[in-house]
Amino acid sequence: MTELLSIDTNAKTIKGQKKGYMTAILYMTPNDAICPASKIAGCREACLVSAGRGVMTPVKKARDNRTAFYLKDKSAFYAQLKTECEKFIKKAERKGLIPCVRLNGTSDIDHTDFIASMPELQFYDYSKRIIIAEKAKELTNYHVTFSYSQTGRYQKHVEGALALGNNLAVVFRTKQLPKFFMGLPVINGDESDLRFKDESQVVGLYAKGKAKKDKSGLVVDLPDNAIAVG
Repeated sequence: MTELLSIDTNAKTIKGQKKGYMTAILYMTPNDAICPASKIAGCREACLVSAGRGVMTPVKKARDNRTAFYLKDKSAFYAQLKTECEKFIKKAERKGLIPCVRLNGTSDIDHTDFIASMPELQFYDYSKRIIIAEKAKELTNYHVTFSYSQTGRYQKHVEGALALGNNLAVVFRTKQLPKFFMGLPVINGDESDLRFKDESQVVGLYAKGKAKKDKSGLVVDLPDNAIAVG
């Protein structure tokens, strides 16, 4: 049986331990069924599934297995997920850390019913789906950062997310980030992954994996005269 949660295997989430948190992430293989907004957002080719350990064959296989499990038997999938979350809570507590879980590491599934069933656990995600951003507002234990893209058809979704008060995660071509984007202050989102602790702002991220060469509109190029953070 393939384990669903990966605990602090991400270089960025490990940084959260210094802030008192332990992070578990569910990684899957994105497709039309579990990433329905990826086409209009133009992020299909630049997906983070290609970043870091995601290029390794064993990692790819494990993500494929989780995705197949979810699509074949959602009831059994969520039953196993609940068991793993409960074990994760105990593991974090033994280490004196606060547990938090990101269920959409490389997917964009509406897990809000499951999240509502575990109010004692902090969940967070990046999402390109307004429906998830809307539902998250009704839950005290779920924080959603909306993922930005420049593609034309996707702009109404960005505007909707801003109207809801969501932060925006923006992927920039270089590690140099602007001080402001769309009139909002920018923070360095690569310093940690604890998005539920952010104030209202833009979360600047550096393009990784295939995103470094993306031309779809997902990755933002700064003008030469942009004023960098710091």
